[in-house]
Amino acid sequence: MAEVKTAAAKPSNAQGNAGKPKNSSNFGINFILVLCCIAAGILIYSFVLGNAGNFQDALKEKPKNFMGTMYSGGFVVPILMATLLTLLCFIVERALTVFKAKGKMDGGEFVRKVQYHLANKNVDAAIAECDKQSGSVGNVMRSGLVKYREMTTNNELDTEQKVLSIQNEIEESTALELPVLEKNLVFLSTIASCATLLGLFGTVMGMIRSFSAMSQAGAPDATALASGISEALINTALGISTSFIAIIAYNFFTTIIDGITYSIDESGFTLTQVFAANYK
Repeated sequence: MAEVKTAAAKPSNAQGNAGKPKNSSNFGINFILVLCCIAAGILIYSFVLGNAGNFQDALKEKPKNFMGTMYSGGFVVPILMATLLTLLCFIVERALTVFKAKGKMDGGEFVRKVQYHLANKNVDAAIAECDKQSGSVGNVMRSGLVKYREMTTNNELDTEQKVLSIQNEIEESTALELPVLEKNLVFLSTIASCATLLGLFGTVMGMIRSFSAMSQAGAPDATALASGISEALINTALGISTSFIAIIAYNFFTTIIDGITYSIDESGFTLTQVFAANYK
């Protein structure tokens, strides 16, 4: 899967140092979330899927319904369930963040409105449009417009230096916005790869049980054989479905982020070009 590519400049050392406590805090929250999902997966496996009512016998070897069949998948099932719960949590978190960052107005429409106001040299109206957009594109454009307004009254720099100052302001704002959009996507891509491998591991364990039952002297143990096959198939199904959801979510969010990044680049280019044209 391709990574999201951006043309953003790296933040300054001061900004990077200021962000370290926040990154540590995010790591701690994510770690606690993963632990909670693991605990939830174990509890669901033990008390929901492993409920005595889901089996025909006290030893829980003969499932009576689908939940009992899932329980027969073995110790890999709670791990896969924890992985699925973690995936769903990060999908919700990314959806809330990315859709908020997308803003209330289409990027192309927003840029056209800003261009109109700048053509009339009404910077305050253009800034008001940024507040209405209330997304990442609006935030970056607002920072650029504030610097734009400052440069219109600056008599010490020439036009080229003013344009460079505006461009640097936009790049710094972009460098602060993009990490928020891309945060936690690594969890989705990692789960997309690891869930399939976990399912494959559970499948192998199930097949080992099945062949072990078949290798016994005399008549094969039909119960052990069926249990091993169930373990293999359940783990395969859980692993593939979790990986499928992760891949779809990752590609969906990266597509939206690519659109936001394109709008940010377009707005920054527009701002510098308009200034260069209006204040030669």
